[in-house]
Order: sequence, then C-alpha cells, then structure tokens
Amino acid sequence: MAGTSSGIVAGLTAAAVATVGFLAFQASADAPAHLSGRPGPSASRAAAAKAPRDKRHPTALPRLSGKGERVVYSVDDDRVWLVGENNKVQRTFKVIPGNVDPVPGTYPVMSRSNAVTGTDGTPVEHVVRFTTVGEVVIGFSAAVDGSAPLPDPTLKTGGVRETRRDGLAMWNFATIGVPIVVIR
Repeated sequence: MAGTSSGIVAGLTAAAVATVGFLAFQASADAPAHLSGRPGPSASRAAAAKAPRDKRHPTALPRLSGKGERVVYSVDDDRVWLVGENNKVQRTFKVIPGNVDPVPGTYPVMSRSNAVTGTDGTPVEHVVRFTTVGEVVIGFSAAVDGSAPLPDPTLKTGGVRETRRDGLAMWNFATIGVPIVVIR
C-alpha cells in the first residue's frame, strides 16, 4: 500500500508542476512585452530620449541616432534620414505621419508591399512596415496619386506618408531586416 500512495503522490506532483508551467506560459503570452521577456523594440540609448540636434542645420543627422546602415525617423520633426555605410546620410526628407506614432526604439523592417490600399482608403505604393501600436500597423508609404493630406482624425492611422520620389528611395533602401530607428 505504501508503494501505491507514493505513486499517487508522484503523479499528483507531476500534474501540479505541469499545470503551474502551463499557467505560467499563458500568463507570459498575455503579458506586455516588457514584462514577458519577449523582444520588443530595442531600448537603445539612441532612441530613449530626444536625440540632440544641430540647431544651425536642422536637416543634419541627429547625434546618438544609432550606427550603421539604418533609417532614422524623428516623430517630433516629421523627418527621415536614410543612412548608409560609415554613417553617411544618403537622403533626408520630410514626411506626414498618421495620427498614431511608434514608440521610440529600433525596429527591423518586417514587411513590404509594392501597392495596397491605406487605412484611409487611399491607394499607396512602396509600403515599408516596421511595427504596430495596438492594432495599428506603422509604416512608410506614398500615395499613388501623389497626394499627402493630413490624416483623418476619426481614423487611427499609422501610415507615414512620403512623396512618391521619397517613397521610391525608401523602398530601394529599406529592405526586410534593415533597422528603423525611431527617435523623438
């Protein structure tokens, strides 16, 4: 009888450990990224605060905006820099953001589409997506008709609109995996 009760205790213990493990997994799956241990935007020092600007040269690449080949996007200045090897700016341009901004950090380009319809119903091209905020996808695009209206305040939009020429430059530069550094 002693062997049977120790077998039952071992079975109950194993079941309890499995249940706790399963519940811990479920809890981590529903936790915010910063608590779950899942990777989110990098907490790079470059994007943590407003990157210093050269007040005499507002189009100059902000200091502390990262290293290497990357796209730098300032949500405060509505400006993008395409940065190549040796920290050399290949192109900089103004953008018109949607009404949902990405959190400062570093994100890889996660998907691209040659042509789609934007959240606001506008046909767009050269779409380069890099993150989401809630259910809103954030990415760069250019309206096919060349328009760049301000975002509709009744819609949550994450499209960062560029001119068609700038959109083509972004498309050619920001392939899958290229880092997008978002700064203030």
